[in-house]
Amino acid sequence: MVKAVDRAHAIGASALQVFIDNPTAWRRRTDSPAELPAFRERLVAHDIGPLAVHAAYLINLAGPEPDFHARSMGLLTSELRVAPSFGARFVNMHIGSHRGTSVAEGIVRLADAIASILAEMDDGSDAAVLVLENSAGTGFGLGMDVDELAGIADAIAARGVADRRVAFCLDTAHAWGGGVDLGTVEGVDAFLGDFDARIGLDRLPMIHLNDSKVERGSRNDRHEHLGAGHIGHAGLARILTHPGLTGTTYYLETPGMDDGYDAINMARALDLAAGRPLADLPAEALSIGGSRARTGPPSEAQARMKAAAAKERERARAKARAAATRAKERERARAKATATRERERAKAKATATRAKERERAKDATARAKERERARAKAKRPAGSGRPVATPTPLLPTLGPTS
Repeated sequence: MVKAVDRAHAIGASALQVFIDNPTAWRRRTDSPAELPAFRERLVAHDIGPLAVHAAYLINLAGPEPDFHARSMGLLTSELRVAPSFGARFVNMHIGSHRGTSVAEGIVRLADAIASILAEMDDGSDAAVLVLENSAGTGFGLGMDVDELAGIADAIAARGVADRRVAFCLDTAHAWGGGVDLGTVEGVDAFLGDFDARIGLDRLPMIHLNDSKVERGSRNDRHEHLGAGHIGHAGLARILTHPGLTGTTYYLETPGMDDGYDAINMARALDLAAGRPLADLPAEALSIGGSRARTGPPSEAQARMKAAAAKERERARAKARAAATRAKERERARAKATATRERERAKAKATATRAKERERAKDATARAKERERARAKAKRPAGSGRPVATPTPLLPTLGPTS
């Protein structure tokens, strides 16, 4: 840990994020590490801060499994209690997954757990702030966009937790994978404006500054060297220089942190912020896998993580297949209903047409008869027809002559 502080100072970094224990194990050490006093002295000597502790990856407070949920609560409680002894200002935690239940149910479980944990924690001046990191949406991850993040903030506040005790971290690669447009100035401004209006930029103390190897909206989390991925120069530069983020600390989680690329990406961040062109990366740089920490998981834990991820993918595929089948059935039902309606409309139309034809035929017959009567009348000779009585004229009567 002392070497991590010295390395941060050597590359010109003024803040640091660390793991304080194995990030892929449930068990926590019972004693503080022997180098802890020297670690804290180095932080002061090099003026490194704020220090962020990244909580264990295993924690999932949004999931439905009771045992896993309880163990996650215990693990986060341990991280929050121990963090102040390291001088940490923040404990950064992945928001977690609702595991295929629903976003609403996941938020309820998450908010209930956070409220319960913080109710038992010291709220003194050296207490660490719990910082919730957004998700790319992989495996039913929560916190993909401002709607979900605001819903989480509101749910936690509704349980009586003060805003100052819970904040948020924006991981740029996660946001990009989740569909947020951080590749343009306009996109960054729109996202941060929405976040500010609904949550507040004063509750965004951390940014994990990364580019991304994947397309926007892929729901994948693949970190890339700054300016070498799909987010690109313009968006990252705007994130570094946005006027609403003057109180935010940036933490690198770029590839090759143990291979010297931490210094390269630190220099690239400074160049982006200053508007300077970026130097070309070595050819092999783009083949380095993403890095989130200096301490990688042991092989056994990594195997368990891969197996769990494979099961999760299979469950997701099965769910997708079932959803596709249901969608096809609904489409067939809609098509059948549409065909029935079309037949009924055609039948009604044919009936109406026949009725109109009968009415027209009836009208035509009536007109023909009328014309026939008119012609017959016109052909009748004058004086013909019924005799008319003519009165006999009265003649004068002649009497005998005398």
